[in-house]
Amino acid sequence: MSNRTTMTEFLLLGFSDIWELQILHFVVFLVLYLASLMGNLLIITALALDHRLHTPMYFFLMNLSILDLGSISVTIPKSMVNSLMNTTSISYSGCVAQVFFFSFFASASFALLTIMAYDQYVAICQPLHYEMVMNRGACVQMAASAWISGILNSALHTGNTFTISFCGGNTVDQFFCEVPQLLKLACSDSYLSEVGVIVFGLCLAFSCFVFITMSYVQIFRAVLKIPSELGRHKAFSTCLPHLIVVTLFLCTATFAYLKPTSGSASGLDLLVAVLYSVLPPMMNPIIYSMRNKEIYGAVSKWMCWRLFSKNKMSICLLR
Repeated sequence: MSNRTTMTEFLLLGFSDIWELQILHFVVFLVLYLASLMGNLLIITALALDHRLHTPMYFFLMNLSILDLGSISVTIPKSMVNSLMNTTSISYSGCVAQVFFFSFFASASFALLTIMAYDQYVAICQPLHYEMVMNRGACVQMAASAWISGILNSALHTGNTFTISFCGGNTVDQFFCEVPQLLKLACSDSYLSEVGVIVFGLCLAFSCFVFITMSYVQIFRAVLKIPSELGRHKAFSTCLPHLIVVTLFLCTATFAYLKPTSGSASGLDLLVAVLYSVLPPMMNPIIYSMRNKEIYGAVSKWMCWRLFSKNKMSICLLR
C-alpha cells in the first residue's frame, strides 16, 4: 500500500489483544454510548415538548445535544463492532466518513458553545436588550452559522487529509481515524498543507476561546454586583456548566492535535482521544440537566407522563 490509490483499508488500534479485555472494552463503550444516547435524546424530547423551554438558551442546548449524538455515533459504534468481531479494519471510505463527520460535529459543537457564551453574556450583562438581540430569527441564523462553519471546516480537513499520499503503512494508532495519526502515514512533505489547515483551525478555535473568556469575564463582573446571594448562585450555576464543557473539550482536543506524534501507539493518546471524543457528549446532558432545575423538571414530567400513559393503556387492555 504505497499510496492512496492502492489503499483499500486502514487498521485501527485495538485496546487489547486479549479476548476478555476486548469484551470488557465493548461493554464499557456500550454503557457510555447508551448513557450518552439516552441523556441527549431525553433532553431533545423534553425541550421539544415543553413549550416553556422554547427560549434561545434551550434552543442552542437542543442543537448541542443533536451534535453530541452525531459526534459519539461516529466513533464508538465502529470501535465496539471491531472489539466484538475481533478485528481492527476500517474501509478507506469508512475512514474518510469518520474524519469528515467527526470534524463536522466537533467544530460545529465548539462554534455552538461560543454562541452559547454570547447568549449568556447578553442575558446577564444586557438583560433589557435580550429579547431584541436574541430574537427567533437571530437564534436560527446563529445556529445555522455553527452548522455551516462545521461543514466547511470538515470539508477542508477531509479534502486536505485524503489528497496526500500514504506510504507509511495503513496502521492508525488510534481507535478511530484521527487526522494527526493519519498524517504519520504521509509521505515526505506531502502532509504540510493539512498541517497548515490544522494550525489555521486551531487559531480560529483559540479566537473563539478568547471570545468565550472575555464574555465570561464580563459575566462574572456583572454577577459579583448582584446584591442577592441567591441571584449570584443562580447565575453561577448557569455559567459554570458551560465553562466546564468548553474547558474539557478544548484542552483535550488541543493537546491531541498539538502534541508531537510518537512513532508508536501511546496509552496517553488513547486516553486523550476518549476524553475529547467520548466524554463531552456523555457529560453534557448530566451537567446541564442536573444543574438546571427547569430541564430536570421537564424531563421528569415527560417521563411521568409516558409512564402514566402506558399504565392507563395497560388498564384499558386488561378491561
